[in-house]
Amino acid sequence: MVVRIRLSRFGCKNKPFYRVMAADSRSPRDGKHIEVLGYYNPLPDGQKRMGLNFDRVKYWLSVGAQPSDPVQRVLFRAGLLPPPPMMAWGRKGGPRDTRFVDPMTGRVLTPGKPSSSEDSENPNIKDAEIIDTPTTS
Repeated sequence: MVVRIRLSRFGCKNKPFYRVMAADSRSPRDGKHIEVLGYYNPLPDGQKRMGLNFDRVKYWLSVGAQPSDPVQRVLFRAGLLPPPPMMAWGRKGGPRDTRFVDPMTGRVLTPGKPSSSEDSENPNIKDAEIIDTPTTS
């Protein structure tokens, strides 16, 4: 049985509210789950945005549960996971740019010169230089 940590949708139409759940990967999105680990509110109306049981999330990650992509972003914001790998995007429909992007600043990292940070946790971009690229809307 492969356990996934994923979001289960609650709330009304156009007002989503999600619970973070540990569930079997074969069960449906809003179906049977093993354990409720917290909640995530993408549209907070003066309320908390997310609440997680950190001990249980760490436990499920330690026994091999795989977080879904949205849960991975939520856990990164909560400080439980390292940043997911990001790629720079070119124009819509154009060829994909394969340069790495710093997830905290959004700047493109180019290999070659050392970055301004003291120690880089990602060994693939150890020797990187941060360059500013103009963004167009």
